[in-house]
Amino acid sequence: MKIIRQHAYGGPEVLELEDLELREPGPGEVLLRTHAAAVTFFDILNRRGDLAKRDYYKADAALPLEPGYQGAGYVEAIGPEVTGVEVGDRVAWALAAGSYASHVIAPAAQLIPVPDDISLDEAAGLPVQGLLAYKLTHEAYPLAEGDWVLVQSAAGGVGTLITQFARMRGARVIGVVSAEEKAVVAKEAGAEAVIVSGTTTDQAAEVKRITGGEGVRVVYDAVGKDTFEANLDSLAPRGYLINFGQASGFVPPLDLMTLNDKGSLFVTRFCLPHFFDESWPPLNFLERAFQWMREGRLTVRIDSRYPLGQAAEAHAAVEERRTSGRVLLVP
Repeated sequence: MKIIRQHAYGGPEVLELEDLELREPGPGEVLLRTHAAAVTFFDILNRRGDLAKRDYYKADAALPLEPGYQGAGYVEAIGPEVTGVEVGDRVAWALAAGSYASHVIAPAAQLIPVPDDISLDEAAGLPVQGLLAYKLTHEAYPLAEGDWVLVQSAAGGVGTLITQFARMRGARVIGVVSAEEKAVVAKEAGAEAVIVSGTTTDQAAEVKRITGGEGVRVVYDAVGKDTFEANLDSLAPRGYLINFGQASGFVPPLDLMTLNDKGSLFVTRFCLPHFFDESWPPLNFLERAFQWMREGRLTVRIDSRYPLGQAAEAHAAVEERRTSGRVLLVP
């Protein structure tokens, strides 16, 4: 089998295409033939070594790394004690390390059946990011009709999903993007207004202008350090800043009196497992998501597809913010 591995932390160049012997699936396992694997920013942070010194991520960051955890494809072989799955089934998966590969072995119990009318490309980009966006907008801060919302990286794979779910709740979305060409993507996802960070010197002032001086009820942010102060200043009194990633680095320590001075604000670091008490996969949610996709209410935007051997190029494109939507690796 072909697989991407890395033996050191660093830039995209540490990703190497290797040949590994393909083992047979064990009890309760299936062998999957990959149609497409999703490139996520978690993969990039882990590749760089950003997560290696954080206790929460240590197990995921141990070298050598086999990056990728989410994809879609076909069941190619079934191990002993597997029921309810047949060779040839169209499935998606998540939480399966080493998904940047031609084949993946995963527990049969974690497979997500993909209906024939749902694209495998979109299915590869949906499970974790779709659930994340849903939980952010429905539980971490349950949006109400008319709420103003600020979404950082609004043209990204997660940002477009958050925007769509926010619109389903009747919220009004201000998207922040890094370049003019991405504003179109954010608006297609449902953003009512878009701020281009590369040309706007004062995000908070622009947010206040758009909202008639009020600010937003909630900010959804995966950027981290670089956007933290502007996000706080964009909130209405008693507003919520929900950080769920650190693309620019971890947020430094905060003096709690800052939250008082800016309007009794709330700040939290969202972690999906803390909002998920079921066993994986979340089939009830995914069945609803597939139906929303059929109805045209939810779209998993695919930016580009790279051959597996060009994993370094795919990482560079995402890391340098040259993409809008999900990037896939294709064996």
